[in-house]
Amino acid sequence: MENHYEFEEEYRDTIATVDESGKRIWIYPKKPKGRFHNYRIIVTVALLGILFSGPFITIGGRPLLLLNIFERRFIIFGQAFWPQDFFLLALLAVTFFIFIILFTVAFGRVWCGWACPQTLFMEMVFRKIEYWIEGDANQQRKLNASPWNRRKIWKKSFKHLIFLLIAILISHTVMAYLVGIDEVINIVSQPPTAHMSGFIGLVAFTGIFYWVFAYFREQACTAVCPYGRLQSVLIVKDTMAVMYDWLRGEPRSKLKKSEQNSDAGDCIDCKLCVHACPTGIDIRNGTQLECVNCTACMDACDEVMTKINKPEGLIRLSSHTAIESGQKKLFTPRVAGYSIVLIAMMTFLSFMLVSRSDVEITVLKVPGTLYQKTDDGQISNLYNIQFINKTFEEMELELKVLNLEGAYIDRVGTQKIIIPANDKYEGVFFIKMPTSHISQTKSSVDIGVFKNGEMIDEIDTKFLGPVKMKK
Repeated sequence: MENHYEFEEEYRDTIATVDESGKRIWIYPKKPKGRFHNYRIIVTVALLGILFSGPFITIGGRPLLLLNIFERRFIIFGQAFWPQDFFLLALLAVTFFIFIILFTVAFGRVWCGWACPQTLFMEMVFRKIEYWIEGDANQQRKLNASPWNRRKIWKKSFKHLIFLLIAILISHTVMAYLVGIDEVINIVSQPPTAHMSGFIGLVAFTGIFYWVFAYFREQACTAVCPYGRLQSVLIVKDTMAVMYDWLRGEPRSKLKKSEQNSDAGDCIDCKLCVHACPTGIDIRNGTQLECVNCTACMDACDEVMTKINKPEGLIRLSSHTAIESGQKKLFTPRVAGYSIVLIAMMTFLSFMLVSRSDVEITVLKVPGTLYQKTDDGQISNLYNIQFINKTFEEMELELKVLNLEGAYIDRVGTQKIIIPANDKYEGVFFIKMPTSHISQTKSSVDIGVFKNGEMIDEIDTKFLGPVKMKK
């Protein structure tokens, strides 16, 4: 049997949604139905439910997820992160990226077809509305080709009005993840002039989402998404993906009741798998960049196989190796290697999160200043101090010099250091020391940070003093 992948692969030179002249080919996928599509509906309801309810979910009074890039404040699963925690955020991003690589090597673009917000909204929300208003693929083609009349204007206007309303809902949800649901409520409950930047942001988000789902559509997956472009690097022959069983399906032949061709494969070349594909590809050509593993072609093919009394699964979730040799090898050396790296990264990340202090403290000597000699014969140095409270409770702290005899801290203003919850505090203070206790021009100072009498952190800085004259 000639290998499926030895066929001419000219189809890889182009994408299904662009013709030879570079003009966009509008895709009219057949309305999906079947077992896998029903599973996708369940997954979609669950994931979109989480997405839209997320801004209202709190953990200990904190948002489940807040990515406030404007104020550089992030809350992930109720834990606050500040710019000083950039290392942790970068480590989290690298760990997530390794997980994506591992998941893709093992299961291909299952994320794209089953969990990506772009696909969920496009295929399970916007196209559903389009099917409801304009009908199936052939009806949509006829409507678009027909002249503008009352019926067409009504259908198009009604469809795009709903699209716009959903885009507005999505934009408000995204904004809630960026600035918080309370701030979004505050923005929409007042005139635009009161929160012009927030209003402009909502309008911009709405326009982007409406344009993507009403016009750009599958191009976001095939031409823009960087994850989709990585598939040729990450997917290997052992990767699970939507696959056409060429050994069973080839050679293709049209089904004729009067003829029985014993040499023909199970594929009757009905092209329903192509008509059902939301990116317009022919999965029988092999794994392709545009395939998002949505399983629409699997449902379409299974329906045909049932009608012609053939076993289902001509197109199924499998791997090239499994189809070619009949042996499934999911846990390969590559998967094992990525798994080890992922476990190591997750262990290190967990350790860093657990050992992270509740307060970030920065002590710096005021630039351009030297020591000062006070009237009572002491030497003082002036310092800037910044506290960042990473908890959601007000914190009262105290500073003490630990290692220099006679040295003490003199705060400018009140001696109490009270840091608001999930906020920062900045101030200045002096470290003073009797001249008789100074033995060198630059001394190392250890400052203890105490909360309720218990030391929670220790900071090292420098103390400058006068040069000792030799006798």
